Amino acid sequence: MAEELSSLEQLLDRMEEAAEGEQTVSMGQLVETVGTRSFGPLLLLIGLILVSPLSGIPGLPTTMGIAVFLIAIQMLVRKRHIWLPGWILRRKIKPQKLSKAAKWMRRPARFVDRFVKHRLALLVDGPGSWPIALVCLVLAVTLPLLEPVPFAASSAGVALTCFGLARIAHDGVLVLIAYAATLGIGGVIAYGVL
Repeated sequence: MAEELSSLEQLLDRMEEAAEGEQTVSMGQLVETVGTRSFGPLLLLIGLILVSPLSGIPGLPTTMGIAVFLIAIQMLVRKRHIWLPGWILRRKIKPQKLSKAAKWMRRPARFVDRFVKHRLALLVDGPGSWPIALVCLVLAVTLPLLEPVPFAASSAGVALTCFGLARIAHDGVLVLIAYAATLGIGGVIAYGVL
């Protein structure tokens, strides 16, 4: 069983390892590298995919939105193992694109990892996990709406990355940043509609 993640850089390492020597990399392979016992690493993985240039792949933001929706529902009902449908797990990414995205995110990840620490854990653990799950449901619904605008899904990716990293590190400050990012996304969507 893989060692639990504790930083963004570790997740990028695992993404690059999954791409090594492969013709294609499936979402299932990526999910396997982070495990299906903890919600944090999966939210972090999806968030990083959306923040990276991979979010420009047609259909990927909507697919990730469906995955986030399913993960959030399972968070709410307190499932011990995370389930995703086969068609999401079979979705493939070229290993060159995955490696390029991981390299592109390496410097920002190093910067963020320096500030992440265990604090305000009540916003992450126990009852604090319910609002996170509910906000993730909202983000999941907005992802298909953001897809027509190139790379707009990256804004939701920032919030999901913060939520995932917050759950890994028990960092409540990251939860507050994710809530603020989600409000910003709501403002952008409201502005676009009006």
